[in-house]
Amino acid sequence: MRRRAFIKLIGGAAAWPLAARAQQAGRLPTIGYLGSSTPTGAPYNAAFVQRLHELGWIEGRTVAIEYRWAEGHSERYAEIAAELVRLKVDVIATSGASAYAAKEATSSIPIVFFVSQDPVAAGLVASLARPGGNVTGLSAQQTDTAGKRLELLREVVRGLRRLGILVNVGDRGAMLDRREVETAARALNLEVVTSEIRRAEDIASTLDAFKGRVDALYVVAETLVNANRIRINTLAVGARLPTMHGLREWVEAGGLMSYGASFPDLYRRAAELVDKILRGAKPADIPVDQPTKFDLVINLTTAKAIELTIPESFLLRADEVIE
Repeated sequence: MRRRAFIKLIGGAAAWPLAARAQQAGRLPTIGYLGSSTPTGAPYNAAFVQRLHELGWIEGRTVAIEYRWAEGHSERYAEIAAELVRLKVDVIATSGASAYAAKEATSSIPIVFFVSQDPVAAGLVASLARPGGNVTGLSAQQTDTAGKRLELLREVVRGLRRLGILVNVGDRGAMLDRREVETAARALNLEVVTSEIRRAEDIASTLDAFKGRVDALYVVAETLVNANRIRINTLAVGARLPTMHGLREWVEAGGLMSYGASFPDLYRRAAELVDKILRGAKPADIPVDQPTKFDLVINLTTAKAIELTIPESFLLRADEVIE
């Protein structure tokens, strides 16, 4: 009987929760939080922390969180990820873009990405059902919803024939999204005019080049353009260009409309994955989850500024109308 109990104890040690190991070492279990920029990430971070709290992880009491922000500079991801690895955090929570850097920095520390456009195509996980390795998280299905966004845009912009796409060619996730948008545009018989940027200084000339050449603008979201969303929207309004986005925050910042997964909801669910890992689960065994909540948001003030009339029937379908 004693031998059987001893064997059971030894077997259980391999699955000893990370939280228990951290506490045994005399410290709180620690989450390394790698965010893109403070203004964009603050509301999402609040949702993440709130859900952790509901699950029993109270910052400063039962868990520590090491926050690091790239502040719109994606080139800093590798440096920040390496720093979190040196700190020996128990799990790294990050977005899809910075998850690449985290994965390259460690193959042992668990990584949970809040959102990734296409984690399989991007090489973050082997498959959605069986991630493998040390990475798991949530897929935003940004690429899958590209066609839906264009259909919605065509309903609002009557006579839409030429679509402008603004994309940062230095971001892998953005290039995947671009490919899906171009494919969806061709299926809808839309002519595509793509302008590529690599730095913030390229934005003004790119928006100016769109004037008179396109009927609407699709902005591919990622760290660089997110950090410059107010400027991009201001220039687009000045050029009388209707804009489509994947994030609600772009519409709050003056964009015309957005359709996509609810990011606060994704961040809450990411907290649930972190909770599982801190309690002993392995990322390889946690399937990548899919979004269940999608929002259509419209900015009527912007519509009036560019002299675009939104059909009443369309407004009634929106989840939120900003006036």
